[in-house]
Amino acid sequence: MIDRELVHKVALLARLELTPEEEEQFTTQLGSILDYIEQLNELDVSDVLPTTRAIDVSNVTREDELQPYPDREAILQGAPEQEGEFFKVPKILNAE
Repeated sequence: MIDRELVHKVALLARLELTPEEEEQFTTQLGSILDYIEQLNELDVSDVLPTTRAIDVSNVTREDELQPYPDREAILQGAPEQEGEFFKVPKILNAE
């Protein structure tokens, strides 16, 4: 399936400098990975629904609860500009 020449070619395309020992190591490792993928391809998964995770995960965050901040003036004092009791921001929409 995969030989040392192919590993060398892919390494060159990826601009990796591999030693001969590393080429041999990657040839063995990639061969094992491809063999395992072949084993997985032999499985009948026609009755298995596609999933995004191997296990179910539920959201553990709490619901947002709106609460008024007691010191509105302190928030407004931290703004670069304010207009009355509101933040003043630059206009970003054109009238056109």
